[in-house]
Amino acid sequence: MPETVLRHVFHVPAPPPVVLAHLSEASSYVGLSPLVVAVRDVRREPGETRFVSVERFRFFGFVTYDNLIEVTLRATEEGVEGEVVSPGGVRLDYRFGLTPDGTGTEIEDVLTVRATLGPVLRYAGRKAREVQLARAGILAGRAPTLT
Repeated sequence: MPETVLRHVFHVPAPPPVVLAHLSEASSYVGLSPLVVAVRDVRREPGETRFVSVERFRFFGFVTYDNLIEVTLRATEEGVEGEVVSPGGVRLDYRFGLTPDGTGTEIEDVLTVRATLGPVLRYAGRKAREVQLARAGILAGRAPTLT
């Protein structure tokens, strides 16, 4: 299955334990991705959390499509990682590596996007990159409220 790897490093003005706690909670992902409008069916299991994330896509400015994706999230000592299974043959592995950086946190956001068809991979990769870059600003903006 073809894949593309996206990497972005950014700073968040909050300490790693606070950022880890935020990224370990399913409800935190609403709005953290500009596409995610809801999280439901949260299931906490030993070592991981599984949930359904609702991604809302807009086409032509008025047509909406809600894409239901299955998300697995695992908190580790170094950060948060997991997998996403989306309709249309799109799979995504993600990892948020957290490193202390002064009084804040350096985050290495790595996404591996896979899809069965090249055009689907290009579209999913482009959207994943847009979300990845937006997430950096959104998370940094949330920092004052994370403590």
